[in-house]
Amino acid sequence: EVQFVESGGGFVQAGGSLRLSCTASGLNFDDYYIAWFRQAPGKEREGISLISTSDGDTHYAESVKGRFTISSNAAKNTVYLRMSDLKPDDTAVYFCASSTQVWRVVSALSPRNFGSWGQGTQVTVSS
Repeated sequence: EVQFVESGGGFVQAGGSLRLSCTASGLNFDDYYIAWFRQAPGKEREGISLISTSDGDTHYAESVKGRFTISSNAAKNTVYLRMSDLKPDDTAVYFCASSTQVWRVVSALSPRNFGSWGQGTQVTVSS
């Protein structure tokens, strides 16, 4: 069974930075695309970043491009999300999930194409 555990969330002031971690178990890391999503209260879950752990290709939503960086460490089965220049609108619960669908499909960052969701980690950005 594929499982993800997210960590690293917290409370930060606007303009600050955080690094989230997503540690996977029960999967061959290189066989999956791993994505970060977030969900703010009353809003739909939003895909924000994607990585191909086998070749390092990455993709970002426009809302975070230039501020967030996704990376992976295969030896630790962990995907990271470095978040900089945080804004109050970044406040949300952040989740990671996986997919084995093709890049063209997963790069749309639609939650329906991903599975094995973790419990999430809360990020709160104050103004």
